[in-house]
Amino acid sequence: MTDQPINIKKIGVLTSGGDAPGMNAAIRAVVRAGFYYKLEVYGIYRGYEGMINNDIRKLENKSIAHVLERGGTFLKSARSEEFKTVEGRQKAYNNLKSHGIDALVVIGGDGSLTGAHLFYKEFGIPAVGLPGTIDNDLFGTDLTIGFDTACNTAIEAIDKIRDTATSHDRLFFVEVMGRDAGFIAINAGIGSAAAAILIPEKKFPVEKLIDRLKFREKAKKESNVVIVAEGGKSGGAQEISEKVKKILPTYDIKVTILGHLQRGGAPSSFDRILASKLGVSAVEGLLQGKYDVMAGIINNKIVFTPIKRAIVDDKQVDEEELRIAGILST
Repeated sequence: MTDQPINIKKIGVLTSGGDAPGMNAAIRAVVRAGFYYKLEVYGIYRGYEGMINNDIRKLENKSIAHVLERGGTFLKSARSEEFKTVEGRQKAYNNLKSHGIDALVVIGGDGSLTGAHLFYKEFGIPAVGLPGTIDNDLFGTDLTIGFDTACNTAIEAIDKIRDTATSHDRLFFVEVMGRDAGFIAINAGIGSAAAAILIPEKKFPVEKLIDRLKFREKAKKESNVVIVAEGGKSGGAQEISEKVKKILPTYDIKVTILGHLQRGGAPSSFDRILASKLGVSAVEGLLQGKYDVMAGIINNKIVFTPIKRAIVDDKQVDEEELRIAGILST
C-alpha cells in the first residue's frame, strides 16, 4: 500500500463510470491541492476512453471556477471497452507519458478503481482512488461521494409521491437505484416513512409484504409507499406491484421509477465537504507514497484502503438500520 515515494511533478485526474454529485468538488480539491504542493494537474476527459484517445488537458484555476456547486462531472465520464485490453492500456500509458504525468487520481466506483489497480500493476503508475458512486457500496469508507445527495433526492421525490398517495388512498411502489446494494433504499425508506423496504441483500417475500400492508390498513394508515431497490431479490417495483395486485385486487397501485434522477442535481453540503476532504487527501497520499489505494472516511477519519480490498470485499448493510426501519414501518 505504501511504497518509496517517487518525485511526482504532474498528476492526472479523471472521473469514470456512473456520475455522482460531488465529483466536481473532488476534482476541484485535487487541482487546488496540486497547486498548493507546486504540482501540475491534468484533466483526463471522458475517463479511460479519454486517456486512450489522448483527450488530456492541463487544468488551470479558471478550469475549476464555479464547479463546486455543479452536479455531474465537467471532465465527463465514459465506459471504455478498449481499456479492458492490454493494447488499450498500453496506448493510455503512452499518452500519459507523452504529457509527463507521474501519478493519477481516479474518481469512480469499483470498475474505475479496478482500472487504476491494473494500471499500477502493469505500468507502475501510482494511483489513489476516490469513492465516487451514489450506491455507497465500496468497502473501506463509511460513505461515498454522491450518496448523501442521492438519498436527499430520493426522499424529496418520495415526499411528493406521498402527497398524491394520501389524497387518493393509493399504494405506491417507488424504485430507487441500487442494483447490488440497498443503501439508498434503506436510507430513503427510513427518511420517508416507507411501509416496507426491499433490498438486494435480503429476501422479503411477497406474503410478508401483504401481511404488512393489511396490518397498516387495519391501523388506518392513510398512505403506503414501498421502496424497492432496483436489484431486489423479489424483483423490480413493477414486478412486485403486479404480484401484490393479484392478491389485493382492490388496492389502487401505482409504480414510480426514480432512475437517473438520483444521479443529478447540485451536491449536498455533506457531499461537497466529503469530496473536498478526500480530494486533498488523495494528493497528499500520493506525495507520501501511498499508491494503489482508495482514500475513504471511517468514523470521520481519512483512511487508505488497498484498492484490491475496496473492490473485492463486500460492504454489508447496517443490520441496526434495517431493524429500526422495521420498527418504524409498523
